[in-house]
Amino acid sequence: MNKKNIIILSVIIILGSVLYFEKDKIYEFLYPRKYSIYVQKYSKEYNLDENLVYSIIKAESKFNKEAISRRGAKGLMQIADITRDWAIEELELSEDTDIYDPETNIKIGCWYLNRLYKEFGDTELVIMSYNGGSGNVKKWLSDKEYSHDGEEIHTIPFPETDRYLEKVKKYYVQYNKLYGKEGRN
Repeated sequence: MNKKNIIILSVIIILGSVLYFEKDKIYEFLYPRKYSIYVQKYSKEYNLDENLVYSIIKAESKFNKEAISRRGAKGLMQIADITRDWAIEELELSEDTDIYDPETNIKIGCWYLNRLYKEFGDTELVIMSYNGGSGNVKKWLSDKEYSHDGEEIHTIPFPETDRYLEKVKKYYVQYNKLYGKEGRN
């Protein structure tokens, strides 16, 4: 074995060892719990699972508080202007509420998730509604092409919402594996 191959093999062994022994740190980096004071506060206030809120934030903005979607949704939880305006009225917030403020954004996002839970009562339907709109989810539930029983959706007609649901569910599984069920309220 020549010197170059020995160096490459040594680097691979070292990297493999680091990955094996530090995998929890790597997962914590990949699945952070940023803004935890606000996630804990508003998850509790709105009776939500913290790990689901973290999963949605990760899917929506990857924890970038300045994120703006191509459709104009803003902040950590990607709040649409219509949802912001509704929340300002319902929560009696100031008209000049800063949607990019992490606390405000998480409060509105958690309030909205709670509203969706009251409407649908099912986590998958809530996740679909958060992305695809509650009106669309209601239509899909009433259409035999998408729902056989009016309670579960077997085919999501929006590919983006289908991918979003799978992504949030994957993140949720990882958050629960990494941090346990402590995120449940």
